[in-house]
Amino acid sequence: MPSFIFSVTSLCYASIAMVAATPFWPPPPGGNRVDLNPYPHKPRVTFRRDGTFKLTIFSDLHFGENPWDWWGPEHDASSTQLMKTILADEKPDYVVLNGDMITGENTFKENSTLLVDEVVGPLVKARLPFSSTHGNHDNQHNITHLEEILREQLVAPNSYTRLAPPGIGGVEGPGTYWVPVYNKITDRAPALVLWFFDSRGGWSQQNSSIPVPDWVDSTVAGWIEEETAAMNAAWGPAENRGAVAFVHIPPHAIQAVSETLNNATHPGLDDDELGAGSTQASGDASEAGKDQPFWDALNANAKNLHAVISGHDHGNEWCAREPTKKVIFCFDKHSGYGGYDSPTWGHGVRNIVFSTPNPKVGAETWIRLEAGETRAHIVLDSRYN
Repeated sequence: MPSFIFSVTSLCYASIAMVAATPFWPPPPGGNRVDLNPYPHKPRVTFRRDGTFKLTIFSDLHFGENPWDWWGPEHDASSTQLMKTILADEKPDYVVLNGDMITGENTFKENSTLLVDEVVGPLVKARLPFSSTHGNHDNQHNITHLEEILREQLVAPNSYTRLAPPGIGGVEGPGTYWVPVYNKITDRAPALVLWFFDSRGGWSQQNSSIPVPDWVDSTVAGWIEEETAAMNAAWGPAENRGAVAFVHIPPHAIQAVSETLNNATHPGLDDDELGAGSTQASGDASEAGKDQPFWDALNANAKNLHAVISGHDHGNEWCAREPTKKVIFCFDKHSGYGGYDSPTWGHGVRNIVFSTPNPKVGAETWIRLEAGETRAHIVLDSRYN
């Protein structure tokens, strides 16, 4: 691994250590006067003046497939055009890239990180704040999550992606973090917290025959508890803010909803086997449920959790309520022209729109296809399912 990666990594970890340094007064009710903003040198992400906030989520872009064939670069060009079209039409306040940005097993090791430049290029040009998660195809012999994150930080000043503290995330899982979203730029406490979790997966770069665990590591559970405790101390009770969580591979607990799916009550494409390709769901039964500590900690500590959003299953678009925690889970829309596909699925994004900073009010969400068609419009509130 090039030596510059270690130096940049050290800087990233150092920046994390600088969080919680700025004093504020007076403190909120039940809080202290420490600012937990982890981005002291970046613009604050805020709601619009009219009180709305729009997220647009691209998932499974799969850049870099078969660069030696004509169709690989053509797919990348089509995916780039899709991003430009949707960003111009939707005008989001924040963008999420929810995993499998690159098909790492097909790329060339010597220039694989240059694909990150292509993926984030439309976002850099549009000057839109964004964050990324990373998927099983982003951990391969030719590339890793860490390499993608460091490259993104290098070429995209509008990226809010960051590294987890040392010891958090497990093997090949460095991309766990959160981003605060404020009602107004002068507010000391956010109205919304966006959580991003690294579900790992793929294959070891050192030995391509060794699979990387494809779930959120158990160390993340304690980190969630510590982070939310610090938030509560600094900002007041968690009930005062909302939350949305993003993770590429669906948590194992979502398997339980497959028996109750119904097109009438769960609108959106349901054309893919839930959990196909996941070790927890369809592989070694002894691996099932390894992400339960993470799932328990997230749902216990992130209050007003509007939804947990995943990609990974290209043929699914639906939202459903997970039976044990009662949280709403949603699939994204397969955005890229790379990756497995079907002529009837189409390509697009998931939009989420908050109509108010009030964390008790459910957000609206829907699928938007490249040509403008929308479907599967629902409200993420207590009445859904």
